[in-house]
Amino acid sequence: MGCSGSTSANGDEPIKKITKPKPWKHSEPVTGEQLKQMRDEFWDTAPHYGGRKEIWDALRAAADADISLAQTIVDSAGIIVQKADLTICYDERGAKYELPKYVLSEPTNLVRGS
Repeated sequence: MGCSGSTSANGDEPIKKITKPKPWKHSEPVTGEQLKQMRDEFWDTAPHYGGRKEIWDALRAAADADISLAQTIVDSAGIIVQKADLTICYDERGAKYELPKYVLSEPTNLVRGS
């Protein structure tokens, strides 16, 4: 009684295939230049949060690539994807890499033009 069974939780197993991030909205409308600045700041500081530089470099390349190339980069680097949109990944040594959505896709309230 009260047992939940012996099935594993779906959220705990690594994901093999990556997908595009779901649409998201920034807290305020943001211009393309502001988004680029946010991304540059993240990638410049990301290695200081731990993990290996070569994994951060691979994640950056994957974030900038289309889905099929991103999949190849992730697979080649031995990156373990916990969330299909690449927001949570691990390297083979178990170090965790968290990517904010703004480095993976554009917000729905991106201000285009001048």
